[in-house]
Amino acid sequence: MIWLYEAIGAIRDFVELGGNVLWAIMLVLFLMWTFILERLWYVYKVHPARKAAILEAWESRSDTGSWYAKRIREGLVSETSLALRQNVGLIRVLIAVCPLLGLLGTVTGMIAVFDVMTYTGGGNARAMAGGVSMATVPTMAGMVAALSGVYFGTWLDYKAQVETEKLEDLLQQH
Repeated sequence: MIWLYEAIGAIRDFVELGGNVLWAIMLVLFLMWTFILERLWYVYKVHPARKAAILEAWESRSDTGSWYAKRIREGLVSETSLALRQNVGLIRVLIAVCPLLGLLGTVTGMIAVFDVMTYTGGGNARAMAGGVSMATVPTMAGMVAALSGVYFGTWLDYKAQVETEKLEDLLQQH
């Protein structure tokens, strides 16, 4: 249990080093990973069952070649594609917001540096160091947060496309 207190203390020290913008970056990162994990759950647990139900319903149809059947097929594929792509756009937006929040931290840190320079005359390097860390740490945190989601955002979009194409191939006329 002591490791939990040490971890919380380390997070608190990191946030104090980088300023309040790190709280916003942490919130966006938490939301992004919540949506990523939800999508992974959907792709590996929910989608296979839905796909099997769609295939079973399609195979039980006596008519798969008429104009109406083709529209039903298009509807099934479209609904599946939408379900697979749900929240992927939001994940990409959250990925894009992370570096922007890092830049906001850079600006607020530089403002802190200029405030110190105003009060001390600019000759005290130690006084300016706090503002410099407030300028660099959020930038790094925003970039790392974004990079942690880039792979999964791209992969989820690719997986949705592949699964949609597989379903189209499986729903053929018989």
